[in-house]
Amino acid sequence: MSQALLTVIGEDRPGIVAAVTQALFTADCSIGDASMMRLGGYFTIMQVIDYSRDLGSVEMALDPAIKRLNLRVHLDPIPSVAVTAALPNTRVTVYGADHPGIVAGVTGALAAIGFNVIDLESESSGSAERPLYVMVIQGYAPDGIESVRQAVLPLREKEGIEVGVHPLEAAVF
Repeated sequence: MSQALLTVIGEDRPGIVAAVTQALFTADCSIGDASMMRLGGYFTIMQVIDYSRDLGSVEMALDPAIKRLNLRVHLDPIPSVAVTAALPNTRVTVYGADHPGIVAGVTGALAAIGFNVIDLESESSGSAERPLYVMVIQGYAPDGIESVRQAVLPLREKEGIEVGVHPLEAAVF
């Protein structure tokens, strides 16, 4: 089996996930890690797929869905490697008046302590008069949760945001 990273973008509408996953199934692909969500008025899919045929067969299987739903697709072969990354142990939540620099400020403070971002979701909401920015980050803090709390503490005043830091318990199966 070989692996590829599949990226799909298109105007949000019902049936995108069904069409793409059915095409992948038809091409004998398996879906591994995946993130699928609406961003603005668009729907995005990013996923690692395992495929047994050549990549051209995968592209041909996707082609009808791409044309019918007016999707943009990018398919990159990637090396097949076993996942050895640490599980997330920390969740950082951010709330505040929306303004440029929030993501850069928070992720910069986290990077400075070696925090590995595993998942980041954000949303602009509120109104034109009172814009609100909400961000949730899950990641791995090598020096523990207290190091994260100390790293983001100055951001409350500097960025004018509320920042919460919470431990995550790893699920054991």
